[in-house]
Amino acid sequence: MLTSPCLRAMTSILGLSAFYHDSAAALIVDGEIVAAAQEERFTRKKHDHNFPVRAVEYCLREGGLQPADLDYVSFYDKPLLKFERLLETYLAYAPAGFRSFLKAMPLWLNQKLYIPREIERGLAAVPGDGRPFRKRFIFTEHHESHAASAFYPSPFEEAAILTVDGVGEWATASYGVGRGNRIELTHELHFPHSLGLLYSAFTYYCGFKVNSGEYKLMGLAPYGEPKYADLITSHLIDLKDDGSFRMDMQYFNYCQGLTMTNDRFHQLFGGPPRVAETRIEDQRYMDIAASIQKVTEEIMLRMARYIHRETGMKKLCLAGGVALNCVANGVILREGPFEDIWIQPAAGDAGGALGAAQFVWHQLLEKPRLVQPRDSQRGSLLGPHYRDEQIKPFLDSVHAKYRTFDDDASLCDFVAELLASENVVGWFQGRMEFGPRALGSRSILGDARSPQMQSTMNLKIKFRESFRPFAPSVLEERVDEYFETRHCQQSPYMLLVAEVAESKRAETDGAGLRGIDKLKMKRSEVPAITHVDYTARIQTVDRDRHGRYYALIRKFEEKTGCPVIINTSFNVRGEPIVCTPEEAFRCFQNTGMDALVLEHFVLLKEEQTFAGSGDRDAYLQQFQLD
Repeated sequence: MLTSPCLRAMTSILGLSAFYHDSAAALIVDGEIVAAAQEERFTRKKHDHNFPVRAVEYCLREGGLQPADLDYVSFYDKPLLKFERLLETYLAYAPAGFRSFLKAMPLWLNQKLYIPREIERGLAAVPGDGRPFRKRFIFTEHHESHAASAFYPSPFEEAAILTVDGVGEWATASYGVGRGNRIELTHELHFPHSLGLLYSAFTYYCGFKVNSGEYKLMGLAPYGEPKYADLITSHLIDLKDDGSFRMDMQYFNYCQGLTMTNDRFHQLFGGPPRVAETRIEDQRYMDIAASIQKVTEEIMLRMARYIHRETGMKKLCLAGGVALNCVANGVILREGPFEDIWIQPAAGDAGGALGAAQFVWHQLLEKPRLVQPRDSQRGSLLGPHYRDEQIKPFLDSVHAKYRTFDDDASLCDFVAELLASENVVGWFQGRMEFGPRALGSRSILGDARSPQMQSTMNLKIKFRESFRPFAPSVLEERVDEYFETRHCQQSPYMLLVAEVAESKRAETDGAGLRGIDKLKMKRSEVPAITHVDYTARIQTVDRDRHGRYYALIRKFEEKTGCPVIINTSFNVRGEPIVCTPEEAFRCFQNTGMDALVLEHFVLLKEEQTFAGSGDRDAYLQQFQLD
């Protein structure tokens, strides 16, 4: 068949991350991000590590492509280098790590050493016309992928780049610069010395799940005092002025064992690790959480100051799992030397898929980069979208009772009234978010002014620990009235923490309260999103990125005078964020949610019969607690 001369060939690149945790796929076509999603959203297995067949299928469908149409497939790290690190580590600790060695080797010898074969198998499993992918595989280094994901979508023509995580091949942190369409990483910190693994060791010690519960540790920290910070810096790490450090591996077990810490660590901190899922009543764990959080902030701040001195750059881009520590990010912005920072919304391994694809386009193919005024991440709304005509047949099939709204204005007016009356609303709109944060597309919403809302949503909706804070969504143009945002007028990806404005704080004496009892204190005019240290992890909402979500908050503001609502992810504890209308409906059905909004349809719980509905306990038990 002849091709029209007005049509030009397009270059399509599929980026992949897989086989460790948070597998994902991302598709770029001629440099534009077309789609990106984590595999967990489709398989419903949180942090799914398997080859992202479903995510690849979605990305290719969004781009109108078959696997054979792809020009490049890029993988987010180099498996042979990673295997080298694994072998050298086991040899260094032999025979102590023999059990861990026996557990790891079969997976490496059967799968992880043969990534091209595994990718071919994975692509062959994607539904399509059966034509195989026959073109080029490219493997980028792990921290190159992070760096690319941080710089290329950013709104900066040039910037310093800092990546910090657990470990890639050998690197655990790196820095360099990005200019135009090129990045250059010049310095690395190497395994086993790792800020990500240090933080995960304390996550494990405080009874939370590694690679999943680090954000709980960050949320627990404000309930304690950093009494153990000096103990950490005097015994566990030798910290330098530039933010580099060496860890005393006598206190850790992750190189040779199946746990993060050992008896020497436990003796240093006064007892064994907290048993998972037990009540957090010992103030010691809260103080330990506060201590490692303070040390993490100090390390990140030292790194930022040193990189600024070395590069002379005015802007900073961040990625890697540690860049999801929004408290540390806020410290870098407030106290660091950079004028502005931009953080990849999918900063962890999932974002490596996007970075791997962008690295090929800009760095290897030397294609120019068009810098967007805000950024080119498209609000990180890169996942599937379901239209009204797809949703209605499902609602009818389950005999749901619903209202239909013909326009956004009437829909937002009705939902804003629900929120103002302290109803908890499931909000399912537009394209699903890429990254771990719900940004107003797959969100559960509530009234931030309600003193009871934090406990209600934690215990009756999310089925999670009562101490966990909720984030606010605030109209971008009103953010400085409610939060101290001299340095962060924009925070669209919920990756920065700011203090609640003094003018909005409540005059309450909480001096006698300690630990979890601090929750009893009303802290501000928006208590449901004000953490016990008077901070909040803010999401600024603007008309361009957020459309209908922005209109909803504007309508809520008209009714209440308050431009702030609660925004938490649409899921229960242990469940990935919902992807489909069916998943949203089932979550609504089995929780204390009062209303569900699916595009232009609104369901009220009090009007539902849920004929043939499933058992709530069975629903909750299908998800492994994180």
